[in-house]
Amino acid sequence: MSWTIDIYDETNRLDDALLQTLENVLETACSSESVPEEAELSVTFTGDAQIRKLNREFRNKDTATDVLSFPMEEEAAFFPEEMPLMLGDIIISVDTAVRQAEEYGHSLEREICFLAVHGFLHLNGYVHDTEQAEQQMIEKQKDILHQHGIQK
Repeated sequence: MSWTIDIYDETNRLDDALLQTLENVLETACSSESVPEEAELSVTFTGDAQIRKLNREFRNKDTATDVLSFPMEEEAAFFPEEMPLMLGDIIISVDTAVRQAEEYGHSLEREICFLAVHGFLHLNGYVHDTEQAEQQMIEKQKDILHQHGIQK
């Protein structure tokens, strides 16, 4: 496959094996959603302070969160046709991911991959504003993670 998945660990807290697993999981997500092969997305790992700042700036919520997604489809009209499709950016707080992994009793790898897939689905138009829509997202996330042996 030829998707471009840029991963930036601003925290320097995640090991190469986890980051490789994450890239593999996101490639599976791209495939499962029939994302064009020349598409690009980025995942940035940061801490609670930075994600709180972004959450306040872009969502008017002055609190840290686990994952934010910034889809680029609105801007797609401004890119020439020959440029690759820019899906958008996923921002994940490692601080929150560590706490949630401990709270839910599963690995950090599972939490990071879950959050990234959740963010990826948002980039592709999924929402969880109704119980039915939320259940559909949960099932998609589970299916993608299970393909890599990642379970609770």
